[in-house]
Amino acid sequence: MTRKIWVFDTTLRDGEQVPGAKLNLYEKLEVAQQLKKLKVDIIEAGFPASSAGDFNAVKEIAMKVGNTEDTIITALARAVKADIDAVYNSVKYAEKPLIHIVLGTSDIHVEKKFGKSKTQILDIGVDAVKYAKTFLPDVQYSTEDASRSDFEYLWATIKAVVKAGATIINVPDTVGYAEPEEFGELIFKLNDRLKNVNDKVLLSVHCHNDLGMATANTLAAIKNGADKVECTINGIGERAGNAALEEVVMAINTRSSVYKACTNINTKEIMNTSRLVSSFMGLDVQVNKAITGDNAFAHSSGIHQDGLLKSRDAYEIISPIEVGLDDMELVLTARSGRHAVKNALEKLGFNQLTDTQFEGIFEDFLELADAKKEVYNHDLYVIVENYYAKHDIYNQDMTHYSDNFYELMDLQVISNTNFPSASVKIKKGDQILKSSAVGSGPIDALYSALTEISDLDIKLIEYNISSVSRGKEALGKVKIQVEYRGEKYIAKATDTDIMKASALAYINAINSIVVAKLLPVE
Repeated sequence: MTRKIWVFDTTLRDGEQVPGAKLNLYEKLEVAQQLKKLKVDIIEAGFPASSAGDFNAVKEIAMKVGNTEDTIITALARAVKADIDAVYNSVKYAEKPLIHIVLGTSDIHVEKKFGKSKTQILDIGVDAVKYAKTFLPDVQYSTEDASRSDFEYLWATIKAVVKAGATIINVPDTVGYAEPEEFGELIFKLNDRLKNVNDKVLLSVHCHNDLGMATANTLAAIKNGADKVECTINGIGERAGNAALEEVVMAINTRSSVYKACTNINTKEIMNTSRLVSSFMGLDVQVNKAITGDNAFAHSSGIHQDGLLKSRDAYEIISPIEVGLDDMELVLTARSGRHAVKNALEKLGFNQLTDTQFEGIFEDFLELADAKKEVYNHDLYVIVENYYAKHDIYNQDMTHYSDNFYELMDLQVISNTNFPSASVKIKKGDQILKSSAVGSGPIDALYSALTEISDLDIKLIEYNISSVSRGKEALGKVKIQVEYRGEKYIAKATDTDIMKASALAYINAINSIVVAKLLPVE
């Protein structure tokens, strides 16, 4: 029998506690709307008692995102009346509001943080729940630092707050101390007792990633009876972050026979949500991160590419389409094998090559791949054209492909507070093209100049820059996403000069659009 697991997203509360990740009102609303598209069951919109700005953001989300019954809106309160008042007065505008109260149960929290007795803390928690129940029927109670708490005291607290009216009990591994086997056992024991007291109360978990086990602990909890999981997009959160929503959800989906559970999550919105959160918060997703990392569905190894081309399930347990990507990405590098290169050439229309011709083209490919690291489709066109010319091969369908592609010759970028500007010199076949432009910043000016030369109506959607080495000669890697006529194109480039890397990435994107126009009609 398949159980429904409730998904509680705390990106806008725990996730926003990451230093430097503060969102403005517009950005919070955009993220909340996207979380609604993702179909999370509960959105924790913030901590309204912390500031007037956070209070107003929670209120706006309650009004504009919580205006239907399919999304519960909540916010965090400490076990004090002023916090509970702030939560109620901000979430009450939602169709389905929830008050979330948190209070520690471990000896460290009770004795060192609060300086009170266990009985006093328990009473404070009970009184807080009773007070919250005078406002709303649904109240969640979180036993902070539960994984380091004395079990019998933890249970006594849970039993008392359930009797006081709590409808959801949340068991946090606040500092990521638990490991899956012991956390699973803890949830099993609590679930067994809780369901005997009141089987209508949901048992929830909130795991942190300090030891890298947040997702594993969350999944262990599901196997042992947890009804609800608290997560964040991309696993962001305080210190090492929280359990990543996308990892938990896709593990449940992919290993449904193990977890015997399901969620309401619309998985095809996972990548859109990940990119939106990453962009707004300025927090890059590590390239090798599960599900949402750039390399999660990219393959460069020849052995892997060969296996994938023969059978997708050889190295792919999740279809990239399931999480909102177009397809897997076979990155052509010096490690790519013959099968992958031949497959790429055939997609470009070169499917009549003899074995001798292909071997010669493959040698030229390897030479370029060693120098350039990643080889694009437009590079393959030029490789084939050069091979044909070198061997005096005549093909009546042969086109001078290189005449269609753009190559950077020179650039000058001036950055100042008044008129950032850029000038570029580009080669296209035998033509030398020049353009200059001003913009709101140096990159805007540079891309405006390149767009003018290409004469293509290109819209820049995403621009990311990162360092891939250290020191004065560090390489800057630029990754961009552009849109042209409804289609999206991703391109990358690396150089010690970040302006040059930015220009090369944009030219790679332009050339990808040109390739799309050259591709044979299927």
